[in-house]
Amino acid sequence: MAGPIRGLDEREGTGMSYADRLLSTGEEIRIREHQHWWILVWAGRWAILAIVGGLFLMVLASGLAPDGISGTVRSLAGLIVAVLLIVGVANFVWEALQYRYREYVITNRRVMQVGGVINKQSTDSSLEKINDASLTQSLFGRMFGFGDLDVLTASETGIDQFRMIQSPIAFKKAMLDAKHDYEVDMSRGPAPSSPPLRAAAESTYEPVGDETSSVEVPPAPAPTPVAPPPPEPVSTRMSADEVTRTLASLAQLRDNGAISVEDYEQKKADLLGRI
Repeated sequence: MAGPIRGLDEREGTGMSYADRLLSTGEEIRIREHQHWWILVWAGRWAILAIVGGLFLMVLASGLAPDGISGTVRSLAGLIVAVLLIVGVANFVWEALQYRYREYVITNRRVMQVGGVINKQSTDSSLEKINDASLTQSLFGRMFGFGDLDVLTASETGIDQFRMIQSPIAFKKAMLDAKHDYEVDMSRGPAPSSPPLRAAAESTYEPVGDETSSVEVPPAPAPTPVAPPPPEPVSTRMSADEVTRTLASLAQLRDNGAISVEDYEQKKADLLGRI
């Protein structure tokens, strides 16, 4: 059964998130998770260094004289500061957008990870193909609540890697629970279709004046099993071998309940009298 959805649905404009648009008919999201905010610090480390370096260089250049060689150095430093700040801020904004649109989703049928700002990417693995999940959490990850989850699957790629995902333990439990529920549903097989409704008794109608009367027709009785007829009486004399084979056949009919013991004894006496 489907559980609650974690977090708020992300919206792209006025539409649904990209993961929601990938759902098939009857598929429901059980949990939705993102990477930890610390990924912004790690992925944008060079952008942060560029911004910090640009600000530090700007402070140093502000102390130079505006004329002469110092003025030239100051102008060059100002240009470098502008480049560092623009590149650093642009890179950090790009990493922030990637962080926003990257999400990990568990449905009642599969595990998905989607991402991409302009060009969208999505990978998914069916719950039935998931073999195992390996969780790695460092001391820093346990303190701040993130970790790396490697999902081992039977697909060609083999491993789906979820890096620095938030609440990795809860995500892993939800994935294993969804896999168990999926396997239980598959073991039950397809739901049987209901037989067409039929009337308790079919009726035939014959008009009588202005009214219509109904006459119930009883169902036809089921045919009763008919026992096979006993063998034709032997009208001529028989050899001992023929009598023996016939007695064996009669004994088999007696054992199967086709003839009674009295009939068998009567036929046996008759056959013995024909030798």
